[in-house]
Amino acid sequence: MSAGHRNWPEGVPRKMGGRKKTVDSVPAICLHGRETSGGRHFSVRHMLQSALVPPGQRTSSPVVRRTRRRAFESSKTSRRRDRYMRRDLATHSKALKQLFSLALATGMTTFTALAVAARPLLAQTAAGEAHFTFPNTPAAKQLQSWLAAFESGDRATIQAFVAKSMPEGTGADFVDQTIEMRDEVGGLDFQKVEESTDVRLVMIAQTRTGGERFRMTVEVDAAEPHRITAIFLQPASPPENTPPPPEMTEAETDTARKQPSFHQFSAWLAAFNSGDKSGYQQFLTNSFPTRASGLNRDMDLRERTGGFEFRKLEQGWATEVSGLVQERDSDQFARFVLKVEAAEPHHILSLSLRAIPRPAAFPIPRLTESEAIAGVKAQTEKNVAADRFAGTVLVAKNGKMLFNGAYGLADREKKIPNTLETRFRIGSMNKMFTAVAVLQLVEAGKIKLTEPLGKYITDYPNQEVATKVTIHQLLTHTGGTGDIFGPDFNKHRKELRTLNDYVALIGKRAPQFEPGSQWRYSNYGMLLLGVVIERVTGQSYYDYVQEHIYKPARMTLTGSLPEDQPVDGRSIGYMRSSAGAWVPNTDTLPYRGTSAGGGYSTAGDLLNFANALMNHKLLNAASTDLLITGKVEAGPGGKYAYGFEDHRDKDGIGWVGHGGGAPGMNGDLRIYPKSGYVVAVLANLDPPAAQRVSEFLDARLPIAK
Repeated sequence: MSAGHRNWPEGVPRKMGGRKKTVDSVPAICLHGRETSGGRHFSVRHMLQSALVPPGQRTSSPVVRRTRRRAFESSKTSRRRDRYMRRDLATHSKALKQLFSLALATGMTTFTALAVAARPLLAQTAAGEAHFTFPNTPAAKQLQSWLAAFESGDRATIQAFVAKSMPEGTGADFVDQTIEMRDEVGGLDFQKVEESTDVRLVMIAQTRTGGERFRMTVEVDAAEPHRITAIFLQPASPPENTPPPPEMTEAETDTARKQPSFHQFSAWLAAFNSGDKSGYQQFLTNSFPTRASGLNRDMDLRERTGGFEFRKLEQGWATEVSGLVQERDSDQFARFVLKVEAAEPHHILSLSLRAIPRPAAFPIPRLTESEAIAGVKAQTEKNVAADRFAGTVLVAKNGKMLFNGAYGLADREKKIPNTLETRFRIGSMNKMFTAVAVLQLVEAGKIKLTEPLGKYITDYPNQEVATKVTIHQLLTHTGGTGDIFGPDFNKHRKELRTLNDYVALIGKRAPQFEPGSQWRYSNYGMLLLGVVIERVTGQSYYDYVQEHIYKPARMTLTGSLPEDQPVDGRSIGYMRSSAGAWVPNTDTLPYRGTSAGGGYSTAGDLLNFANALMNHKLLNAASTDLLITGKVEAGPGGKYAYGFEDHRDKDGIGWVGHGGGAPGMNGDLRIYPKSGYVVAVLANLDPPAAQRVSEFLDARLPIAK
C-alpha cells in the first residue's frame, strides 16, 4: 500500500503544516548544551555531520569530524539520522563544533570555517544595509553579551563572560576554542527574528564567507542571571528565488582553471591529500597562514575522509572559485568555496566545504544483490583497516540472512574481538520499541492517541504540558517537550536512575512552542511515553518491553541494564579524543538507558525485531501501518512517523526505521517493506561509523520492481 493511503484513527492528523511552520525540521549544530534536533538523530558529530545538508538529505560523511561530547546521545540528518538527535552538516571548524559544547559533545571537526562567528550586528535587507535591532529580552541580551566578548578577541573578556553567563562546568578549553573560532571564521549578518520570548530567541542570519543562511537559537535560564543553557545553529532553507549556479561553457571553464583562485585550490588539495603533516604545515604557513592553527584538525579530517577527489568546477574568478569534491572513502559530496587575496602571492583568505546531497550528474548505479553484498564487505574491510569501523553488519531479505559479519574490537585494552553476539549501545533506536509499546496499549484500549498527557500522568508538574500535549504529539516530536540533556543532566547524570527522576528534574518546564504547531525532535517527549506506559500498566517500562516486545520477538540479547551492572558481551564504546586517539566513552554514559534511548542490542536481535514487526507478531496490520507511516514533515525527502522515520516515496519504495548515535556508539536499522530487505549495522565507535555502512547499501541494493 502506498504511503498516501493508510488507515488513520479518528482525530489523529495525517501530517503537520507546511515547511514554514516546521522551524526546527532541519538538524541543528549544538554549540552549547546537548543537541536537540530531530530526526535521526545523533550527536554533535551527527549534527555537524549533516549540518549543511538540505533537510532530509543525510550524509554519513566525516566532512565534519568529531568533537568530544559529554552527552549521552546526539542528534538525528534532517530527519534522517538521529543518534539521539539528528544531523545536518557542513564544514564548520572544530571551534564551531566545540565552542559551546559543555557536554563536549561528540564531534567532528571540519577544516573550514563556515562562518558562524557573529560580528557586527548588521542585517542585509531588501532595502539595503540596516542596523539589526535585537528584542529587549534576557535571551537577546545574553546573546549580545556573548557577541561583544567574541568580537573583542580578548581572552580576559571572554573568560569573564564564561564565568558570569555560562553554566558551571563549562570546559576549560572553551575560551581557547572561542578565540580559535574568532580568528578563523568570518561573521554573520542577522536578517530577521523568527521567535522571541524571554528565555528563547530564534533568528535567521547569513554567513559572510559563503552566504549560507543559518537559524540561530539561544536559550537561557528563566531565573536571573539568565545563564545561557543552549545555543544551536541550523542550516536554513535558502530563499526560494535563489537560482542554482549556471553551467559554465567549455571556454569559461578553461579560463576559470587559469585563475589564481583555482591554482591555490589545486595546491591546497594536493597538500591536503598527501597526508604529509610537515608538508601540509609548510603549505599553510606559505599560502594559508590564517589556517595554520587548524593543522591537527585538518590532518584528522584527512584521515577520516581519505582525502577528496576534485569532481567539478562550478564558478571561477581571479579571487574566488567554487566547485564539487567527493570524499575518497565514501559517496559524500561537498561544495567548496575558496577565496584568495587579489594581490600576489594570492594568499588564501578562506576555504569552506558544505556537505551536499550527491548531485544527479553523478549517479551511483544499482548493483545486483550479490554485487552489493560483495561491495559492502570490501568497503567495511577497508574501513576496519583504516580504524574507522568496529562492529557488526547484517543484511537479510524476506527473513533469509544474506550477510552477517563482525569486525574490530569490543575491548581494545583486553583485545576482545567483536562477535555476532556482542551487545552494542543503540542510542535512539529504543524509540522504536517505545512506540510499539504505546500502540500495543492503544490496541488494548488503555491509551488513546488524542488524549493529553495529563490523562495518564495525573500529577504532572506543568499543567500546560499536561493539558495540551497529546500522546500523538509525543510520538511525533510535535509537543514542544524539549530535550533531557543540558547542564542539569550533566550535574545529575548518575542520580537519574528512573524515568520519574527525569520528570522530577525537568517536569516543571513549559512547552517550547504551542503543542502541535511545529516539529522539533524531543528526547524528553519519548521519555514521557515511558512514564505513560508505567502508569497504565503498573509495570516498569523495562519490564513491559521485555515481556511484550523483546520476548515475543526473540530479542534475547537486548536490554537496558544499568551501566554499573556487568552485562556479558557488552562492548566498550570508543570516542575520538582531541589528540585523535580512541578513548572509552564510559564517563559520558547515563546511569541506564531510557524509553528515549540508550539501551543495547545486537544486529541479530534487531533483525528479529524487524521480522516480528512486519509479520504482525507485535501489532496487528493496521497498527503496524499506523506506526511506520510518516505523519510529520521533518524536511524534504522523509517524514517522522511514530518512533520511526519513513523514507519511502509515493510508490512505497524506500525504508523505515531509526538510527542512534552518541560518542562511542552508532547504530542503524533500515527495513525495506517493498523489497523485503533489512539492514542492521551497529558500531562501538563514534558516528557515522555504522551509518556510513547502511548508506552504502541503501544506494546500491536492488530496488523493488
